[in-house]
Amino acid sequence: MNWITALARPEIQALQPYQHASWEPGLVRLHANELPWRAPLDASAAGLNRYPEPHPRALAARLATLYGLEAASVLPCRGSDEAIDLLTRAYCRDGRDAVLITPPTFGMYSLAARIQGATVIEVQLRRETGFSLELSALLAALTPAVRLVYLCSPNNPTGNAFDRATLLELARALSGRALLVVDEAYVEFSGEPSLSAELGAHPGVVVLRTLSKAYALAGARCGVLLAHPDIVALLQRVIPPYAITQLSIEAVFRTLQADNLALVRERMRALSRERERLAAELARRPGVLRVWPSAANFLLVEFADAGLALARAHAAGLLVRDLRRAPGLGEALRISVGIREENDRLLASLS
Repeated sequence: MNWITALARPEIQALQPYQHASWEPGLVRLHANELPWRAPLDASAAGLNRYPEPHPRALAARLATLYGLEAASVLPCRGSDEAIDLLTRAYCRDGRDAVLITPPTFGMYSLAARIQGATVIEVQLRRETGFSLELSALLAALTPAVRLVYLCSPNNPTGNAFDRATLLELARALSGRALLVVDEAYVEFSGEPSLSAELGAHPGVVVLRTLSKAYALAGARCGVLLAHPDIVALLQRVIPPYAITQLSIEAVFRTLQADNLALVRERMRALSRERERLAAELARRPGVLRVWPSAANFLLVEFADAGLALARAHAAGLLVRDLRRAPGLGEALRISVGIREENDRLLASLS
């Protein structure tokens, strides 16, 4: 057995997946207890009275093309959240195993671990180093109980991307010991290549992608786990059938048409320009202490009085993210880059 699956819970390794109704869409379906009529106003291509493909191979193949991988290395999920949940449930035993995270970071890593009963080991990102990844600190915190190391790059909420060479050095150090899970939800905004190109050389690396951000499909809830085929096959035992809805599948295929992909690329360029403009203008506002560099579609901004800035933005009809409870971010807010008019309204509220 490959070490990347030998690390998983023994009961998951032995698990027999749910046996769903067979998928032969060319035949009349009298085997899945569906209603033979469509619902009123159902405008979907396939009909919402029918179950979607249990494990959508066509969707996996299309996403494999998008990310330049084989379909066997692609697992579509209900957002990256489901991928995090699947990994944690498959690899962490209640009361015995652990995950390692680097706060301040995305909260779902620790939440999924605690729901599973796994220990959460934290290695704080330090503002003095620009929230960069400190390899020596990570390795010093590693214990035999750690099964998963979760890193977000570009990191949410700090906005910085981690050094690629450091990530690969960490992957080598974790080989045979733990999986390195790199969440690239914001990588399209960074201009940097995905770490998924390294999956062949580093089978213990798992990359999480999403269509929620750059592809404007947050409401469709389509995330993607990219990994060695053995890891994907293991997680397919755990993921429920019909996880991706028919409406989401059709929305993804429409969005990934060639003319729409050109629009996605143009929007990435436009957002990057607006991000830099907004950062420069925020830095000039009274009460703004620091605007951190960002490789994502948001800015981490520190204020003399974050509560006052939050209230002024709210009075202007704008919601920004309050980070005052996050480790090391006492007077910080996270501001998503909107369209120019929205950003100007925010700037006016802070003047």
